[in-house]
Amino acid sequence: MDKLNLSSFDKISLDEMNGVSLMKRVDTKFILAETQLLKVLAKLQKDYRVLEIDNERLMQYSTLYFDTQNKKCFKEHHNGKLNRYKIRMRKYLVSDICFLEVKKKNNLGVTNKTRKQIKDFETILSSDSKEFIYNSQINDSLLEPALYNNFNRITLVNKNHPERVTIDTNLSFKSADKEKIFDNLVVIEIKQEGKRLNTLINKALKLMSILPTNFSKYCLGITNTFDNIKSNRFKEINLKINKLNN
Repeated sequence: MDKLNLSSFDKISLDEMNGVSLMKRVDTKFILAETQLLKVLAKLQKDYRVLEIDNERLMQYSTLYFDTQNKKCFKEHHNGKLNRYKIRMRKYLVSDICFLEVKKKNNLGVTNKTRKQIKDFETILSSDSKEFIYNSQINDSLLEPALYNNFNRITLVNKNHPERVTIDTNLSFKSADKEKIFDNLVVIEIKQEGKRLNTLINKALKLMSILPTNFSKYCLGITNTFDNIKSNRFKEINLKINKLNN
């Protein structure tokens, strides 16, 4: 059932999309309720193509984040450190492909992502994976699995500009402590070489009074699934997200 009317979009293949992979980019995030998504998508059909793999346009993703035992990555984000990184393994379930990824954000807000294909999730890092992380100038050797995250994703590619849009729904997070499901929350992320505010997706969201929101899915998952972890900095965004999810 195509309840989001994705069949109305022209399609783009994975090979074609690799031309706009934007591994070095500026990300702009938005959050909204699932009830608002259909209205947003209806405004984008002429300017964007949708990624299709094996006749699927709504893809299932699974992610495993790594951190140190004392949650260094989370704490650096919470404390506002500008030069920071995140390490994750991401599996694309429709194609059964898995990558180890290192994402670094610099003090200008630019994200650099490097990745290496691996066979599957590793709960204990292999020597090859450790070497890849070390070669990414990350010297933390005591990394361990911290958080599982699952979601469905729509990927749109702008026909006229180097821009990708990811739309994530049905988010869930699971840690050793508990599980949290956000089944009415939508996360839209615009990925561009440099911030362009005049593309159609930006205009459509602005018309609906949906403004950019700074947050991290990893930090959202940690604050909602770990007990007794300091998260004062994220209190306001957590209240907003949980309100949207109800």
